[in-house]
Amino acid sequence: MDRDLVHRQTAASAVKHMALGVAGLGCEDALVHLLNYVWPNTHVINAVMEAIEGMRVALGAAVILNYCLQGLFHPARKVREVYWKIYNSLYIGAQDALVAAYPVMEDEANNVYSRPELLMFI
Repeated sequence: MDRDLVHRQTAASAVKHMALGVAGLGCEDALVHLLNYVWPNTHVINAVMEAIEGMRVALGAAVILNYCLQGLFHPARKVREVYWKIYNSLYIGAQDALVAAYPVMEDEANNVYSRPELLMFI
């Protein structure tokens, strides 16, 4: 394995452990900085997926969803696959937390997208 790949894998693993270690202690700014450091590196995707899961626990699902939405409809198939893998993992781990973070859409003639119960609490 290439030395650079080993470095990236080790860095992603360290980010995961740091995120889980400081979850709930008010270090969100530092964690967002670390998330920007490891965000989808397709060469070591398994380590990055673990780091993103740690960030989901520490920062919340809404923050990760905001990062993820940018690539779900990317023109390149390889990029889309990675982002959909992240989204599916996020959906499995935090379905209830994602509802409040979904974008607001206007209702259509046949489809109703409004969530009045959620808006009562916001």
